[in-house]
Amino acid sequence: MKMLTHMDKPGEECGIFGVYGHPEASNITYLGLYALQHRGQESCGIVSSDMNHLHAHKSMGLVADAFSEDVLKDLRGPSAIGHVRYSTTGDTSVNNAQPFVVEYSMGEIAIAHNGNLVNAGILRDELEAYGSIFQSGMDTETIIHLMATSREGSLINRLTYALGRVRGAYSLLLLTEKGMIAARDPNGFRPLALGRLKDAWIVASETCAFDLIEAEYIRDIEPGELLFIDNNGLESRKPFEEAPYTPCIFEFIYFARPDSKIFDGANVYTIRKNLGRELARECHVDADVVIAVPDSGVPAAVGYAEQSGIQLQVGLIRNHYVGRTFIEPKETIRHFGVKIKLNAISDVIKGKKVVVVDDSLVRGTTSRKIIKMIRNAGASEVHMRISSPPTICSCFYGIDTPTKKELIASSHTVDEISRFITSDSLGYLSVDGLYRAVESAGVDFCDACFTGVYPLELPENVIQPQLRLFSGL
Repeated sequence: MKMLTHMDKPGEECGIFGVYGHPEASNITYLGLYALQHRGQESCGIVSSDMNHLHAHKSMGLVADAFSEDVLKDLRGPSAIGHVRYSTTGDTSVNNAQPFVVEYSMGEIAIAHNGNLVNAGILRDELEAYGSIFQSGMDTETIIHLMATSREGSLINRLTYALGRVRGAYSLLLLTEKGMIAARDPNGFRPLALGRLKDAWIVASETCAFDLIEAEYIRDIEPGELLFIDNNGLESRKPFEEAPYTPCIFEFIYFARPDSKIFDGANVYTIRKNLGRELARECHVDADVVIAVPDSGVPAAVGYAEQSGIQLQVGLIRNHYVGRTFIEPKETIRHFGVKIKLNAISDVIKGKKVVVVDDSLVRGTTSRKIIKMIRNAGASEVHMRISSPPTICSCFYGIDTPTKKELIASSHTVDEISRFITSDSLGYLSVDGLYRAVESAGVDFCDACFTGVYPLELPENVIQPQLRLFSGL
């Protein structure tokens, strides 16, 4: 069996979803995770509370495969949290699937995490020196050990202590027998939204999960906020020193689903169309047809076509039924990994000057194969257009990007990359164009992958990839 590698993109992050106060909490959580499946396909899990005990089920693979009707019946109670995970390099066993469930002096607690803690390695060494025994390689477990070793009296104070010591990106959900807690780091790197379904409270990474279950979007969990939810309602605390608001700009470019609203209600589809419009203004080329690399390149291609006046066509078809593994024929088929996912429509492309719009270009290897596929379908010219700036640096806040030396734009010019991928021309959106497209209204996004400017100082052991923990995305 061969692993089907991701098509030259940064790896997805993770998605979290929680329900408090609904008689079918586990079923609602299952649907919420289904809507967030794009954020992680490696493993998934749900933990429920019947107000006396926690019940858990975790599995490798997709949500629809992991949870049967019988499994969901066993996840009893009116509250639940869930997690879908995309792993970085390292062990992908079920031991690292989330939510984590532990017992400690104050009872049972489950935790689900989207993000990455940049000082987890330092804290782990310190905790192990004092006798803590870690059960996984996940940075998320550091939070649990910090809570367990805290001398604070209440759960919320223990969590405040733990989060006061960690640095990095986190959107968290915690579940106890009696309540649920949502938390977001002071920089607000990752999205997290609060919703309402009749009398139940809902928390999710993206609002597309609210749409599926017909929940009302109330507001975002604020940066640095701890939101405690129990039978008494909501209690909000902001115990941390205020930090610059630096949400991840790549959520708009690639990660979030186009039908979601993130970071205080900004529509992802609209912004991706804006990205394409700005790209057409900055990198116009005389062509006959615009096509998208599906699915993530489609909104930007729509914007590019509208702005340039060049007709938009469906020139690449994606196979949506490809699993994570497949059996390759013994007789090698050239570019098999790409062909199993994409195929070109020659009637659209043959004899045409083609603009191909994609959202990002990381290593360049897949773009090279796609361009060859389009040329083999008869295109007379192929012009590659990328609706984001060149990716020159790795992310340490919860996105699985390659090391800097693997990022082609970190060491090659645009012309050199164009020659490598065999395009007739290559154009990237500028950083200024990116900010015009997101209509930032003064928000200073985290754009470190494009600029190398990191909002939080990075410890040396994080900068060196071989010393990194793989994160609790």
